[in-house]
Amino acid sequence: MGKACHRITDIKLDEKSVVRRTADVEHERAVAIYDLLEDNHFAPTSGVDGPFRLTLRLEEDRLIFDIGDEADALLESIAMSVKPFRRVIKDYFDVCESYFEAIKTATPSRIEAIDMGRRGLHNEGSEVLRERLGDRVEIDFNTARRLFTLLCVLHIRG
Repeated sequence: MGKACHRITDIKLDEKSVVRRTADVEHERAVAIYDLLEDNHFAPTSGVDGPFRLTLRLEEDRLIFDIGDEADALLESIAMSVKPFRRVIKDYFDVCESYFEAIKTATPSRIEAIDMGRRGLHNEGSEVLRERLGDRVEIDFNTARRLFTLLCVLHIRG
């Protein structure tokens, strides 16, 4: 099949344990989902055909990808440990907090420096995600970036 079968057309986050998120976090979540649905590459190596409806959820120390077809019938679930992400997510949250504080009062050069660090950590987390999914799902870098953003959103606790 062509490229159309290797894409996500709908994505949901399992919101069971959602806490009230800030407007900044909600904006990041909404942008990540919008951008992901506009342009993505998602091809499970099991050979199942898409397009796909994806639900992301955290269960204990695992990130679960529930991959469904267009009728939302479950095709497969992929689970992976989130332990390899702990440090980069913690560092990313710390830098994001600094960034959101800096945009209120800091100089443009300071904001830019913090944002460069934020993007670097985001890229690092995206690469870890691609590596961890590598033998189960083929994704491009931009898809990995958007999925990493959503993984971070799922990690927000009260």
